[in-house]
Amino acid sequence: MSGKLELIVRGGKLVIPDGVRVGDLAVAEGRIARIAPGIGESAPVEIDATESFVFPGIIDAHVHFNEPGRTEWEGLATGSAALAAGGGTCFFDMPLNSEPPVLDAASLREKRALAEERSCLDFALWGGLTPRNLDQLAGLRDAGAIGLKAFMCHSGIDSFPRVDAAVLREGMKRAARLGLIVAVHAEDDALAAKFTAAVKAKGRNDAKAWLDSRPVEVELAAIRQALELAGETGCALHVVHVSSPEGVALIDEARQQRVDVTAETCPHYLLFNDQDVARIGAPAKCAPPIRDEKRRVALWRELLAGRIQTIGSDHSPAPAELKAAKNFFETWGGIAGCQHGFELLFSACAATAGQDLPVLAAVLARNVARRFRLDARKGMLAEGQDADFSLVEFGREREIQAEDLWTRHRIGAYVGRRSRARVTHTYLRGCAVYADGRLTNLPATGVFLRPQ
Repeated sequence: MSGKLELIVRGGKLVIPDGVRVGDLAVAEGRIARIAPGIGESAPVEIDATESFVFPGIIDAHVHFNEPGRTEWEGLATGSAALAAGGGTCFFDMPLNSEPPVLDAASLREKRALAEERSCLDFALWGGLTPRNLDQLAGLRDAGAIGLKAFMCHSGIDSFPRVDAAVLREGMKRAARLGLIVAVHAEDDALAAKFTAAVKAKGRNDAKAWLDSRPVEVELAAIRQALELAGETGCALHVVHVSSPEGVALIDEARQQRVDVTAETCPHYLLFNDQDVARIGAPAKCAPPIRDEKRRVALWRELLAGRIQTIGSDHSPAPAELKAAKNFFETWGGIAGCQHGFELLFSACAATAGQDLPVLAAVLARNVARRFRLDARKGMLAEGQDADFSLVEFGREREIQAEDLWTRHRIGAYVGRRSRARVTHTYLRGCAVYADGRLTNLPATGVFLRPQ
């Protein structure tokens, strides 16, 4: 690039696609201008990163920031701040739990305007796919939706109804014609109802009862159906929050048969097991639920083998009073995880002498950008890309405290967890968004992204 250098990050351990390399990174006009072992030129701002890893900016394709309509649950300002503090530079906001949900072009434009006013990070927006809005899908595409989200079971929100097989098939046909990816929450509604009724009939309502009400079979049945419909319609499919190695295996088999499908998992499925849910309680309630230790370990193997394409936080917070019910079935589900999930995954991967960090960079950034057609500017540390990256210190262990959280509500499953990784700085297009515990780019500077 020909522009004058604005920033040089010197001596960092750069996490690039083929490994971890010590070098300098120079920024001009908001993009990475040069990566080299040593850059002889100077810049107005120079950062000594000799004690840090330089990691690509995380693209979190799965968050619920709940605005408009439920800003008291999170909000675009606090949600994007928390993600920035965790190394994120871009998010894709889901079409629910905001009110109204994003089911047409007007509701997408409303949320876009709010995000442009309040988000400190770049963003994209999911549209919904429900029985009520099949005729609105083209409008969502034209308004810039990154994709369409459908629930194969009850979503928990009456304004966002589930799809049955017939509606999902028709929606996928239309999405394929429009060039839109369809993401599915894959849990079979009938099976979930059956297992839930059986558990409740025994008078059980604790955390273990919740886990038993949604066994792996509930997830696998829905994944099988979604894969069959994707193969039939030619629709690009993205299966979100896959919780089990068996689910990954089904998706990998379909990929071998040339079905256009990708698998997303979440940090909590890699970091927690069912015993942790019983210990932590409501902050660790999610659907699909967190699985047993054997499956957690197996999911890591699938990740490191390249059979999981992306990781999203599924950040889905709620006020404390919605997490307070003694009956686990009545407490609101969802894990607030966009801030510390990455640090904990980084801590695990860096402990292997850093050899797994390029895999982590792929599933958190590069693969996401490629899948959603943002890779011309986003996704990795490379010349010409947007200068989106974080500086991460690794070594000294610390305990995550509630007061560390940038989220609206300082409750979360990761509070009390110990980590050896800490994000110290996050840069968006070469400008510091977060530095040493402070947001630094207020007012908001987030840019709306649409698939290219």
